[in-house]
Amino acid sequence: MSSNMWKDKKTYAALLAEFLGTLLLVFIGCGSGTNWGDGSGSIIQISLAVGFTLASIVQTIGHVSGGHVNPSVTVAMMVTQKINPILGFLYILAQCGGALVGSTLLKSVLPEEVRGNLGATVPHPSLSALQACGVEFLATFVLVFTIFGVCDKKRDDVKGSAPLAIGFSASACCLVAIKLTGSSLNPARSLAPAILSSTWTLHWVYWVGPCLGGVFAGLIYQFVFRAQGQRPTPKRQDSRDYEMCAKGDQ
Repeated sequence: MSSNMWKDKKTYAALLAEFLGTLLLVFIGCGSGTNWGDGSGSIIQISLAVGFTLASIVQTIGHVSGGHVNPSVTVAMMVTQKINPILGFLYILAQCGGALVGSTLLKSVLPEEVRGNLGATVPHPSLSALQACGVEFLATFVLVFTIFGVCDKKRDDVKGSAPLAIGFSASACCLVAIKLTGSSLNPARSLAPAILSSTWTLHWVYWVGPCLGGVFAGLIYQFVFRAQGQRPTPKRQDSRDYEMCAKGDQ
């Protein structure tokens, strides 16, 4: 990694973007699941809130940091060499920090009687640890596979909004996985409420499953499905490579 990166304001802007983006995703996503006893917090409500929020965040900060807002996405980018490992590690720290602040803000504005576990993710009691891990693996695979597909710069057949497609994939996964595992798809999103509510039941599932799912999705797309067209890729100025999630090929 170029030493000039530390002197470049774009680096700090990218880290701030990941921090703020994850903060908002956790605040809104977990907040949408709050049960007020009036039918709120339904699976459809949560799924739409997560998808719409993710799409909005990626649209807003994608040009700054790539809009990862998820350690499993960043790990996939690192493994496929789309982001420098050191910068990727800093991204993950920013994401976890943002998630923790977002969860803390949510706790501060909710009445104590409806806080619950602040949206902490726990597998359904009827699922084994391996089954829960498999659900998170597959759901995150779908999300990251979508990200790599719609952000492939060599494709000229993709129409419409890439952020919206990413949001739709997240909503679809939530519709299936919420009852099973809480549909985390994001280690930072699970870590923050776990810390604040001391809910650690099979917490490792929410790191292993999403990260492995993201890595497999990234590798399969990169080496099997990546577009082979001759569309030119913008020249990199240095090794930071954090512009627009997966929207560039090495």
